Amino acid sequence: MTAHLDGEVRDGRHHMQVRVYYEDTDFSGIVYHANYLRFMERGRTNHLRLMGAEQHALFAETEVETPGFAFVVRSMQLDFLRPARMDDVLDVVTWPVAVKGASITLAQEVRRGEEVLVKAQVRVAFISEGRAQPIPKALRLLLKADVA
Repeated sequence: MTAHLDGEVRDGRHHMQVRVYYEDTDFSGIVYHANYLRFMERGRTNHLRLMGAEQHALFAETEVETPGFAFVVRSMQLDFLRPARMDDVLDVVTWPVAVKGASITLAQEVRRGEEVLVKAQVRVAFISEGRAQPIPKALRLLLKADVA
C-alpha cells in the first residue's frame, strides 16, 4: 500500500501528490515558500525509494562498496511562479537531468493541475563517511536509466 503514498513513475518522471494543509500556509493563506522545499524533498526521497524498491540488491551492494552512503543537496535554484493555497492538491514532479561522477542533477516542478507553480534544479552529491565519493557504476547506470 505504500507505493501509492510514494507516488509513481510515469514516462521517466516521478509524480507525488501533496495536499496543502493550514500548517503549510502563512498569514495570507498561501503556501509559505520554505514548505515547497519540504514537498520537493519528499518527492526526491520517494523517487529514490521507488527506484530502490525494485533494486534492493543494487542498494545493498552499494552499501557494501561505500558504507554509510547518502545523497545530500549540494545546490538548488528555485523559481516561484504562482502561489498555492490551502486545500490545493499539488503534483510534485521529479526527474533526473544529468548523472556525473559524484552528483546527480534533478529537475523538479510543483504543479496544480497543468499549471507550474514552482520550478527547481537540484544538484545532489553522493557521499560516504562524510565525503563526496564517485557514484558506484551500477547505481550510476540505474540513475541514468531515466535520463533522456
